[in-house]
Amino acid sequence: MKAVLTIHKTIDGKMTKLDSVEDGCWVNLICPSEDELRTVSATLGVESTFLRAALDEEETSRIDSEDGQTLIIVDTPAMEQDETGVVYSTLPLGITVTDKHIITVCLKETSVVRDLQEGVFKDVRTQQRTRFILHILLLVAKRYLKYLKQIDKTYNYMERQLYKSQRNKELIQLLDLEKSLVYFNTSLKANEVTLEKILRGRIVTLYEEDQDLLEDVLIEVRQAIEMAQIYSSIISGMMDAFASVISNNLNVIMKVLTSITILLTIPNIIFSFYGMNVAGLPFDQFFWVPILIAVVAIVVVGVLLKKKDLF
Repeated sequence: MKAVLTIHKTIDGKMTKLDSVEDGCWVNLICPSEDELRTVSATLGVESTFLRAALDEEETSRIDSEDGQTLIIVDTPAMEQDETGVVYSTLPLGITVTDKHIITVCLKETSVVRDLQEGVFKDVRTQQRTRFILHILLLVAKRYLKYLKQIDKTYNYMERQLYKSQRNKELIQLLDLEKSLVYFNTSLKANEVTLEKILRGRIVTLYEEDQDLLEDVLIEVRQAIEMAQIYSSIISGMMDAFASVISNNLNVIMKVLTSITILLTIPNIIFSFYGMNVAGLPFDQFFWVPILIAVVAIVVVGVLLKKKDLF
């Protein structure tokens, strides 16, 4: 992915893009190169390890502080389109806070960063660093809720399709949804732990209005955790139910095929007897006798199979 470096600052209540770094600005890095990381680190005096932390896809949500700088890593939801449909995943977003700047780093452009740049929250100010961070966290939580609702709608559509036909395509998509929910649930729980650490106020200084906003973020995250767990249980249960249905349908088909095989075997046995050069068979002088015996035998066996619910 192409590296992107943008600088924004709130001017006259609007998020404005800048050409150079100023005090109170927000620097956003997307898939930065090593040269860009070194330049930003030297220009803003930021720990290079803080900037590189979010470039590891396996990095989990955490909070760290060193030399007056604070690093907050949160897992953000991501949505991509591929040949099988929509795929949901999570990405680490690094937020580094200094005395004068806020730096965000991510491997890919996310809708959270895009919404901030477009000024979704009108009262967001880059100069109010703590409140700006909390608005980022609130946007992340709301994005989880939005994607979870989309997953629910997709699941309901897949369920209706499976009632019509148990095709592999829908089953594979359900497996992808179940995997996405596992990622969401794990990331949300890690984010919750990080938010609870922030709530204690030991690393990030919180004012009274900031604490209220952080509690709102925690409520959104816990709601998203509950929704992810519920949807995951529903999809898992439905997958088990459809596996049982498919297995039962296979058993029914095997019973029908076995019954048909038995019915087709009877005439074959009777005609084989009459077709051999064996003397003394009853009514062997009449050609229609073996046909009649075969029909009667088929009817009798068919009635017996029907009573046993095998046909």
